[in-house]
Amino acid sequence: MNLTAIAAIYRYEMSRFFRTLLQSFLSPVLSTSLYFVVFGAAIGSRIDQVEGVSYGAFIVPGLVMLSVITQSLTNAAFGIYFPKFIGTVFELLSAPVSFLEIVIGYVGAAATKALFIGAMIFVTASLFVDFPVKHPLAMVAFLMLTCLSFALLGFIIGIWAGNFEQLQLVPLLIVTPLVFLGGSFYSITMLPPIWQKITLFNPVVYLISGFRWSFFGTADVPVGLSLLAIGAFTGICLTAIWWIFRTGWRLRS
Repeated sequence: MNLTAIAAIYRYEMSRFFRTLLQSFLSPVLSTSLYFVVFGAAIGSRIDQVEGVSYGAFIVPGLVMLSVITQSLTNAAFGIYFPKFIGTVFELLSAPVSFLEIVIGYVGAAATKALFIGAMIFVTASLFVDFPVKHPLAMVAFLMLTCLSFALLGFIIGIWAGNFEQLQLVPLLIVTPLVFLGGSFYSITMLPPIWQKITLFNPVVYLISGFRWSFFGTADVPVGLSLLAIGAFTGICLTAIWWIFRTGWRLRS
């Protein structure tokens, strides 16, 4: 394992994040505050509790997950797409660095950035509403697994994308709607029975449900099933990345 190569890629990617530190932290703080004003005040005044939890507290895990999924996906996608765009990816592929080391460097940096943002959302939310964290270790584990899995997906998207429009296509038209429809701001038990069954085909439901369980001890789906879904999703992404580097798909053309 070439730790020097991993560290070099990781430091380079993190340096871009810290160069825009104010923007990176200010944006999620403002967006979180806006969500609490709109959802917490407007909708929360009409909904007293959801599953025994105040609505303001109930949406905190969903807000964290919304930001973390989006940030890990977009950071990883842009991180590998930019070297493709300027042509430096060929230098990386010709260097004595394995595909695993490249993935660890880029995905690790994207996941770290998303963790920073997630922590910032968590702190900002605590200024608006009090909420418990019944299983803090499980919360951290779910958060890290989500950052890792969606950073892997973002890495695949960055390799697949042929232009900046395609780079934004999947996050905007597929992932973001899935997050909003995955129980970020409501419990799927509030839906009609037919829609509850349909919603279970949304993979994001399992992520948000497991993460919310770590806060309140309640979940829409069993926690074990949530962990299994995250593990399966991560395995699929790793297999896809292995195939991409083995065949050179979208990298050597």
